[in-house]
Amino acid sequence: MEPVDIEIVSAIVRAASSLMDRSGRFEIHDKGTLENIVTSSDVAVQHFLTRELGLRFPEIGFLCEEEDLNDIAGHEAIWVIDPIDGTANYARGNENCCISVALVQNGDPVLGVVYAPWREELYTAEKGKGAFCNGKPLQVSGRPFEQGILFTAMSTYRKELAKTCSDIIYDVYMECNDVRRTGSAAVELCLMAAGFAELYFEMRLMPWDYAAASLILTEAGGAACGFDGEKPSMYKPSLFIAANSEENCNRILRAVHRHMEKLPY
Repeated sequence: MEPVDIEIVSAIVRAASSLMDRSGRFEIHDKGTLENIVTSSDVAVQHFLTRELGLRFPEIGFLCEEEDLNDIAGHEAIWVIDPIDGTANYARGNENCCISVALVQNGDPVLGVVYAPWREELYTAEKGKGAFCNGKPLQVSGRPFEQGILFTAMSTYRKELAKTCSDIIYDVYMECNDVRRTGSAAVELCLMAAGFAELYFEMRLMPWDYAAASLILTEAGGAACGFDGEKPSMYKPSLFIAANSEENCNRILRAVHRHMEKLPY
């Protein structure tokens, strides 16, 4: 495979962000439930990214959120793309939304770009080379679990899982400092990489929600795992846990296992 220059990818992502219209002149549709929406901007950004990345790196496949784009068969490497993570925020003019692009090779993310244009924050990472925001190195905080801020959510698209989520969140909340939610998994994981929070739990995320940001977090010194304690899958939904250290990651995992013997999906 031809080497991938992260500067080229970053430039393509920045260019795609021009399609995120702040004027509100976009269409909104739901994808089966009122909570799960897509805008015409999501589709436009995805079309731009797949076209430009496909022209520049034709041998790399795609796994993207919109339009069920799944072109992974026969590819050693794929782009895992969320054209707008935090679409509900975007549709309301909330700045906590971003474009997320990861290069996944043989199941492992090796390059990640997360761009939150309204926050003017470009997060980047390459495997083994560290993580950066607007070119400045990132490092997770060294705060212990008891001082940790937890990013989490209540399984918005699978509300039947909310009670179990609530029980797990309660356990963690009683042992940490406090809880936050921005509405964008990728933004939250990047904020963790920058040291603004320490803990993360979501019952069910898709790979495009975390592929790029999880690399940024781990390259900043953090840790991430799925239900089995192994790396979250880059190809299918996963329970997702992250923290500023392996120890804190495992502590959240123990809370999960107190309430779940197996994944409910």
